[in-house]
Order: sequence, then C-alpha cells, then structure tokens
Amino acid sequence: MRLRWIFCSAILLSQLLSAQPDEGNNPASSQLLGYSSQNSQQQKDWEKRFRDGIVPDNIRENMRRLSARPHNVGSPYEKDNAEWILSKFKEYGFDARIETFSVLFPTPKERVVELLEPTKFVAKLQEPALPDDPTSNQAAEQLPTYNAYSIDGDITAPLVYVNYGNREDYDRLDRLGVSVKGAIVIARYGGGWRGIKPKVAGEHGAIGCIIYSDPKDDGYYNGEDYPSGGWRPRLGVQRGSVMDTDYPGDPLTPGIGATADAKRLAIKDAKTITKIPVLPISYADATPLLSALKGAVVPEEWRGGLPITYHVGPGPAKVHLKVSSNWDMKPIYDVIATLHGSDDGQWVVRGNHFDAWVNGADDPISGQSALLEEARMLGELHRQGWKPKRTIIYCAWDGEEPGLLGSVEWVEAHVDELKKHAIAYINSDSNERGFVSADGTQDLQSFISDVAKDVQDPETKMSVFQRSHLNKIAKAKNAEERKDLRGRKDLVVEALGDGSDFTAFQDYAGISTLNVEFGDEDDGTQYHSIYDDFYWYTHFVDTDFVYGRALAQTIGMGIMRLADADLIPIDYSPQAEAISKYETELEKLLKDKQDEFAERNLELQEGVFKATNDPRRPILPPPTEAVPPYMNFAPMKNAIDLLKKSSEHYSKVLSKWREQGSPALPAEKVGVINADLLRVPRLFLNEKGLPERPWFKNQIYAPGAYTGYGAKPVAAVREYMDEKKWKEADAQVPQVAQVIENVAAGISKAADDLESAVGQKQ
Repeated sequence: MRLRWIFCSAILLSQLLSAQPDEGNNPASSQLLGYSSQNSQQQKDWEKRFRDGIVPDNIRENMRRLSARPHNVGSPYEKDNAEWILSKFKEYGFDARIETFSVLFPTPKERVVELLEPTKFVAKLQEPALPDDPTSNQAAEQLPTYNAYSIDGDITAPLVYVNYGNREDYDRLDRLGVSVKGAIVIARYGGGWRGIKPKVAGEHGAIGCIIYSDPKDDGYYNGEDYPSGGWRPRLGVQRGSVMDTDYPGDPLTPGIGATADAKRLAIKDAKTITKIPVLPISYADATPLLSALKGAVVPEEWRGGLPITYHVGPGPAKVHLKVSSNWDMKPIYDVIATLHGSDDGQWVVRGNHFDAWVNGADDPISGQSALLEEARMLGELHRQGWKPKRTIIYCAWDGEEPGLLGSVEWVEAHVDELKKHAIAYINSDSNERGFVSADGTQDLQSFISDVAKDVQDPETKMSVFQRSHLNKIAKAKNAEERKDLRGRKDLVVEALGDGSDFTAFQDYAGISTLNVEFGDEDDGTQYHSIYDDFYWYTHFVDTDFVYGRALAQTIGMGIMRLADADLIPIDYSPQAEAISKYETELEKLLKDKQDEFAERNLELQEGVFKATNDPRRPILPPPTEAVPPYMNFAPMKNAIDLLKKSSEHYSKVLSKWREQGSPALPAEKVGVINADLLRVPRLFLNEKGLPERPWFKNQIYAPGAYTGYGAKPVAAVREYMDEKKWKEADAQVPQVAQVIENVAAGISKAADDLESAVGQKQ
C-alpha cells in the first residue's frame, strides 16, 4: 500500500507542477522586470546574499524582546520599544529618527455589563492569567477589555441578539418583527469589521452594543482552546477600536498631521467616535445573557457554537451597560529609518506597526520582527558594498491599533513629499504559517509574483509563488475559476480596503501599495487578547520562525528590486484587467438587483410569501422595492478601453526591450520614463475625495463605508448602488471615467517615452 501511495502521489505532484506556467523557453524570463541585462545578474547575486543571510533565530529574539511586556499606545514599554527599534536601525547603518505626534487615545475608567432580569449576573470583563503562560499575569500593565473610541454611557435596556450586526441582519430582524429601538444589542465578532456593529445598531435606534467572541468563530468549535490548543479560551476577549473609518487617524485632526501646533477639533465635534456605548465580552460572560433571551429562535445561519438555543429577544433579558473612559492625549512614536540611495529623488517605503493592545506577539510583532531582520541584512549588504539606486525608508509605526494613527499622521504631514518621491509602499502586519498573499494595486502584481518565484517555502520546498498558486486552484469554486487560475503567470492580487498602515499611502496619497503576509494554516487565534504573546505564538503558530524568515526574504528582496531597478518594475496590464473586472461587477450588480426586485415584487403580488408563511412561526413579507433604472456605464467602459490599450502598449514595449536582452537605455530617457511612472498612481486621485468621505481620494481603491477592512472598488459608484441611490450612482460614472482616462493618458506617455528609449538603445 505504501509503495502504491508513493507512486500515485508522484503522479499527482507531476500533474500539479505541470499546471504552472512554463517560462523556460521565454528569453526574457532570465531578465528581472525593469532591469537592464548588465544589472540583472548583479542584482540576483545581491538578492541571493540577502536571502541566505536572513536568520530565523534573530526574528525569534526580536519578538521575545518586543513582546515581553504590554505595549499599548502611551505605555512605558511602548516608548521603550520605540527607542530600542531606533537603536537597532542605527546599528544597522540607517539614518534613523523618531517622529512624535500627539493623538486622542481613550482608555477605560469604568466598565459594567450586568444582567438584571430575569436573573442576576455580573460579567467578569477580565481575562485570567494562566499558569502555563508566563506573561499573561502582567495585569498591572494590561489594558482592560474594551473598545476604544466608544462614547461614554450608562444605560439599562432590553437585550436583542443581532447575529454579526451587519445591515443585512437588521433586514432579517425586520421580517421577524423585531425592533432594536431603545434596546441594547449583542452581536458576535466576525462577519465584518467590529466598528460597523455599533454604527449600524445606532442607525436602527439601539442605545448600546455588546460584542462577544462566539466559540464557533474562533473558539473550541475549531479546535482545542488555549492552553491545550491555540484557540480562544472561554474568558478570552477581543479588544479593538470602533472608530468610524470615514476619517482614519487622530479623530481631532482629520486630514492634517497631529503635530504640536495642529489645530484640533473639540472631542464633542469628532466625527469618528461612536454614537452609542460599546463593550466587548467573552463567550463565558455572554452565555448567561444569551440564555436569558426568549422570542423567536434565530435562523440557522445565526446560530453559534454555545450549548444553548439561540433566541432573538427582546426580553425577558434586561441588561445594564456602563462605559466611561479617560479621554487623554497621548504621544505616539513613529520610528523612521532611511538608507540613502545614489539618487534621493525616488523612495521605496516599507512599514509595519509595533504597538499592540497587550503583548501582541502575532499582531503586530511577527511582522515587525521580520522587518527588523530585513533591515539588518540590508545594512549588512550595504557594508559589503551594495548601495541602492533609490532611497529606502523603513517605518516602524506606532498607534496602528486604535485607528492607523501613526501612519496616517505621518502621511498627512509628509503627503507632498511622498507624492513627489514615493514609488511604492510595502506593508506587513501579522505573519503566520502557510501561503503567501500579496494584495494591493495590481500595477505591482507582476513584480511581486516574480519575487515570490525566487523564495522557497520552508516546509514544502517549492517556491512560495507555486504553493500559493496551487492552493488557489485547490480552493477554486468551479471549473471555470480553476481554468483561469491555471492560465495565470502571476499571483492573484486583490484590492485592499482598510485595516492596516497601507491605507493612507494608497487611499490618501495615491501610492502603489502591497500588503504581504503568510497565513491560512492557523492552529488558533488569540487576536487582541492577553494571550497573543510569545508563549502562545511559539507553541501554536510559526514555532521555528521559518515563515518569519520567508516574509523577510520576500519583502526584503522586493524592496531591493524596487530600489535598484533601472525602470520602476511596473506592468499596468494586470491593473487594467482588474479595473475592467470591477466595472463588470458593477453592471452585474445592477442586473442582479433588477432581477431580484422584479421577482420579489411579482411573488408578493402572487401571494407566494403569504402561502409559504408558517402560521405558527410567522414572519413579515419583504418590502416591495422599486426596480433599479438603467445606468449608463458607457463612459467608464470607454475609458477602460483606453486604459487597456495604453497598458497593452506599455507592456508590449517593455516585453520588446526584455526580448532584446534588456540592453542599457540612455540615462536621460530612463529619468523621463521613471518620472512618468512615478506620476501614474497619483492620477487615480480626486482631491474632492469620495462622496460623503472626502478623506478617501482614490477613485478605484477604497474600503466600503460599511465593510471597514473589506475593499469596495470604484466606491464612488458602488456605495450609492448599495444604498439604492441609483441616480446618484449614475452621476458618479462620468467622474470615475475621467479619472481612468487620466490614468490611461499617463500610461500612454510612459509607453511612448519607453518606445523612444528602446529605439535609441545604446
């Protein structure tokens, strides 16, 4: 049997490998994207030295030191970490400094959740220290369990269970005849960003919100809970910000850096503080509250993993919720380290935050530890004689957890310089075991895919590109998707929304962006709890730090390749295809809604809902909906045709240069082309910003107003469509089309200049 298994496995592996695009017969494949032939091999030699020099034990020791104590914004160990990181950058040979900003950061003063009726229960609101976990007992330094930027409040009201608390959940409650007006809602974590839950609850008339971690989502339903396994224990709580993401950064200085002389709003005028009080609790504390609810049994998809019958309410459960915070200004410390290139006119920027809710081994120190090892090895290569063409800026951000404070304030303070100099920003955050993902702007798709082909997966020994590619095939939903994946030569780079420090670079400053990480082979999560620490991470996540090494290799090589390329290694064709797909999705959404509403209205007329309604468990019929009118997508489609043509032109000229062996180009022409390429991402911006969200300038890439972390491409149109404001959505199409035309014109200029340079090659 074993021999037969080996033989069959060998056949399967051969078939999987044959699915990979074969570039062996392509003469251009030996040349790095954007590199002349004389520089390409030298670059590969330096990159090999870099890869070979990354040491997992250094990443381990970085994590041990940085996560040794709680280090939230404003804490002593947070400042200590900033100064230690600064010293390491200087040791590595970087020109490093700390930039300080003053931001609003509330911390809890009083927290109460208690069940008053039909029985009495007082929630513990406390994560206990565990004997096996040596840093979980640092109670005096730990932030209590709370949601930052919740408004203060002291309320008593009936309780209603709202599933994940998204807008569609309230549509379901309407059909059940349940109102949350004047109630406290209890929602489970997951299904979307936590800040959406109190936002939507308040819009529906709720006066308070409790968020709990259900074991079906991140507890014992998935595996052994901590410390026997890696999953959240019964008293584990997810802290986190609930700041409204319409204006990331310091709530008192929207759109400007929070420097000492910045003009600030009064706290009462801050738009991003919640309208109702919010607290997070454990599932141990949630169980008595949920058990006290009666009313309708919840729909099947609303049922969690607790050993109870889930009811919606309201009643007979009545809850007292009290939240009170210290609304203090706190300093944050961004560590900015520069490795000057031979030309300071263009910058490559790399970042990861180092603040945490508590010890934060996974989030964010797993990424920060790899970043420091990258910087160490770049400094070592610099001592050996390597000097980048472009300047490299490494950023250790403070204040990410409360609301991207450090990166947003820094970008707002330096936005003019960044628009003038920055060619790309590469971000990381948490890093775990598994498959590489690289999401962001697809102009960097070919570039990062090539980098991933040169990094070995530490466990399977295939390239991290190949492993990720085959994982996508394995998870494809249908044959058509698998066929498309098998024909790809690149990673699938998805659009980014919000949720980490790439946001200001992409959405506010118009800089090409990637967020890179490994994951999807989780043995648990302790996200934003006291148990996200060195002990948990080294027992249940990347135990030997080989995926930390892979992250450092992937991003560090990417930074080197961006910094040293003759031409900025951009290819616009994948981006044009992605934008075309986004437009197609808008048309499909319109057609689907037209069909859905027409069918629903017909069934209401026919009496379908009346006939199928269970008299013993009645629900209300859905409302009739006005069928969406025609929308004219022609301007956007025409603009995308121009974008595809200009992108194809640039790709063809770039391929022609590579097929010729990438001979050196005239220096003056290279400068002109790189200036062209630098400007193109800025053309995605509209300085007026998105409708109702002026901070977000990018007209293609943005988070949704009700998705938070999730991307909502072409948000100016899509958001109005989601709100069923069809006329307003239609009016946005020509404006977005004009932005796409501007981008197409910028790419055309770069293509023409490159074509001229290739024709004049030396």
